[in-house]
Amino acid sequence: MSHAKATHGPPVSGNLFKNRFYQTILISNIFLQIGIWVRNFAILMFVTDQTNNDPTSISLISVVEFAPIFVFSFIGGAFADRWRPKRTMIWCDFLSALSILVVLITLLYGSWETIYLATFVSAILSQFSQPSVMKLFKQHVHPDQLQQGMAMFQSLMAIFMILGPTLGIFSYHQFGIKISIGVMGVAFLLSALILFRLPADEVKTEQNDKDTMNFRKELADGFRYVWRSPVLKVLAAAFAIAGFSVGIIQTLGFFVVTERLGQPKEFLQFLLMINGVAMLVGGASIMVIAKKVSPQILLALGMLISAICIAGMGISTNIPITLGLQFLNGLTMPAIQIGINTLILQWTEQSYVGRVNGVLSPMFMGMMVIMMSLSGILKGNFPLVEIYVVSGIVMLLGALILVPIFKHKPAPELATGSGEVMH
Repeated sequence: MSHAKATHGPPVSGNLFKNRFYQTILISNIFLQIGIWVRNFAILMFVTDQTNNDPTSISLISVVEFAPIFVFSFIGGAFADRWRPKRTMIWCDFLSALSILVVLITLLYGSWETIYLATFVSAILSQFSQPSVMKLFKQHVHPDQLQQGMAMFQSLMAIFMILGPTLGIFSYHQFGIKISIGVMGVAFLLSALILFRLPADEVKTEQNDKDTMNFRKELADGFRYVWRSPVLKVLAAAFAIAGFSVGIIQTLGFFVVTERLGQPKEFLQFLLMINGVAMLVGGASIMVIAKKVSPQILLALGMLISAICIAGMGISTNIPITLGLQFLNGLTMPAIQIGINTLILQWTEQSYVGRVNGVLSPMFMGMMVIMMSLSGILKGNFPLVEIYVVSGIVMLLGALILVPIFKHKPAPELATGSGEVMH
C-alpha cells in the first residue's frame, strides 16, 4: 500500500489509487472541472446573447483565459519552487471562489462586462496552483507510475470534455448566468476544502536560504536548466510551434460550426462531446501502453495525427466527416498532454519542476495568445479553410522537430528526483 507521506525519501511503488495524494488530487479536480466547464460555457452563451455573436467579444473570452497564463506562468512556476505546494493550492482555490463572489455582486448591479473577470482571475491563480500539483506528483508518485498517473488524470478531464459543455449550457439555459456563477464559486470552494486532505508539506532545512535568494536569479536558473537539457530544449521549441498552430484556430471553432457546417451555435457542444469521448478512450488506451512507448514518440505521434485532423476539419463541410476527424483528434490529445507532462517530470529535478513548468508553458501560451489575438484579423482576410490548413502544417513541423530526441533516456537519478544533474 502506498500512502503518501511528507517524508524526504522517494515515493514507493504500489496501488496508485491507495495513494492518499493521488486520491485527493482526483477528487479536488472533479470540483475544479465542474467550476471551469460551467464557467466556460455559461459565459460563452451569455456573451453571444449579449453581443449578438460578435466575433471580437467571443474571442475576448479566450484571450482573458489564456493571456494571464502567458504573463504569470514564469512567476507562478518560480514561486511554486519557493512556496509550500499544499498551502499554495488551497489559497488559489479559495481566492478563485472569492473572485467569483465579487463578479456575482457586480453582475447583480448590472455591469455584465465584469463576467470576463471570473475567467481572468482564475486563469492567473491556476498558474500558481498547477506547477504545485506537478511538484507534488514528483514527491508522492513513484517514477514508474508517473505516466499511468497522468493518463488517469487526463481521463478524468476527458470525462468532463463530454459532460462539461452540456453542464454549462444546461446551467445557463435553465438557471441563468447568476446561478451559474454561484455554481462556479461553490465548486472552487469545495475543491479548496478537499485539498486539506493532502499530506503535509515538506519543510526543508534549506528553505530559509531559498527565501533569501534573488528572485530574478531563480527565474534565470529555470531558463538555464531548460537550455542545458537536450530534451527540454527541443520540447520548448515544440511547445512554441504547437501554440502557434492551436492559437490560429482556438477562437474559430464557433465559425466552423456556423459557417462550414451550417449549424446553430449550440452544436458546438456536440463537437466537444465527441472530442471528450475520444479523449476518454485515448487516455484509457495510453494507460495500457504507457510503459511500452517513450513519451517522446507518444508526443510526436499525437502532434502528427492532430495536424492531419486540424487541416481536415477546416476543409470538411460534411457533419459526419467533421465529427469523425474531431474524434480522431480527441484520441491524440491525451498522448500530447501525457507525453509533455511525463517528459517534464522525467527530465527535471524536483527542486526545478515549478520553474521548468514556468519556462515551458509560456512557450506554448505566448504563441497561442499572440495568434488568438490575430485570428480575428486572419478570419477577415483569409478563408477559414486556408487558416485551418496552415495550422495543420505548422503542427506537423512541431512533430518533426521531436525526431532527434526519440532515443534519449533520462538518467535514473534524475527520474527519481534525487540527483543534482544539471546545476
